Amino acid sequence: NHLLTKQLKRHGLTRRNVKISEDAVRELIEYYTKEAGVRTLERQTAALCRKIAMQIAEGGKKSVNVTPDTIHALLGPRKVKPDALLPTDTVGVVNGLAWTELGGEMLQVEAQSFEGTGKVELTGNLGDVMQESAKAAISYIRKHAETLGIDKEFYKNRDIHIHVPEGAVPKDGPSAGVTITTALVSALSGAAFKHDYAMTGEVTLRGRVLEIGGLREKSMAAYRAGVKNVLIPKDNVADLAEIDDIVK
Repeated sequence: NHLLTKQLKRHGLTRRNVKISEDAVRELIEYYTKEAGVRTLERQTAALCRKIAMQIAEGGKKSVNVTPDTIHALLGPRKVKPDALLPTDTVGVVNGLAWTELGGEMLQVEAQSFEGTGKVELTGNLGDVMQESAKAAISYIRKHAETLGIDKEFYKNRDIHIHVPEGAVPKDGPSAGVTITTALVSALSGAAFKHDYAMTGEVTLRGRVLEIGGLREKSMAAYRAGVKNVLIPKDNVADLAEIDDIVK
């Protein structure tokens, strides 16, 4: 209502000769901008209006109906790729949720286990805290291997590789602890994780899942990715009051 009206006026256009569908506005927001504010959205809106004004001036058109296809034609291919869910339940892949300056993001934590001598490899540009979470997860699983249906000698005869994709992006923080633990349990036990679930929580050596911050942003990230169920620490239940009803 504000940004679009302002840019239409600046480019000599009105709502009469430019009709933009709600789907087109959503397309612009979700696939052409990614930021905490609206500066990029305003720039993209200005670029759109500039190209529409040129079309009207050059082609003698009196009005333009803007749809998602119009956005693609005028602004080029989508610039932001949304977090994508795996199509099926997968062994060793768990959806985690992270807080970032741009809001929240879904991160898929991957774990692989294969015959070896007990080596542990951590990749994906992980910070010290996430590396410590992985060590705590391995210690917890060693202690409870029998209950989890995992070979008690896995730390001697299996190698483990934990990876968080988008290696160029630094990642750190304790709230991936429960995600790493679950990915490892999945890889070592062969039990697939539900592809439409996501989780967040710091995990202790004794297996307690501790409270985390940024639940509002993390739940929004899950919602955007199409996740149907989010597992959160019990101590975060009070924070559900801050979460938008549509996300709940």
